Amino acid sequence: MASDFSMQGPPEPTIRVLAQYAKAASFVSKDGVQVNGMAGTPNIDLGVDVSSDPVQGQNGVFETTLKLMARAHVGDDTMFELDLAYAGIFDLSSSPQDQIEPILMVECPRLLFPFARRVIADISREGGFPPLLIDPVDFAGLYRQQISDA
Repeated sequence: MASDFSMQGPPEPTIRVLAQYAKAASFVSKDGVQVNGMAGTPNIDLGVDVSSDPVQGQNGVFETTLKLMARAHVGDDTMFELDLAYAGIFDLSSSPQDQIEPILMVECPRLLFPFARRVIADISREGGFPPLLIDPVDFAGLYRQQISDA
């Protein structure tokens, strides 16, 4: 018996990752001797931001940037601050227009996150600290919050 493909819904949108890269990174820490003498377990303040823009001259192609900001501190003493903007170029030309924004703000950063997380861990480790392993981020929840605040 042959399958009837007409009974299925429309095909899922295709997300093609054309490129991904660290767009900007910065790491600032106190003098290592002072940091090692700080008492207490550091607190980590984490910020997450997602932005997306169309790539000029490329119909259906977008750059999505995942920004991660981390500050490790004990009380008011900052151990280090780390900022990373990790971007990807995505081809969404086969996606329905009404699905593009959720894809850009949820699925694209979800695809970028493991790579950005690795860069954050490497930078903090190379800065003389234990690797900063960021917990997974609920991009769908952040997107829902963003559209409800608008």
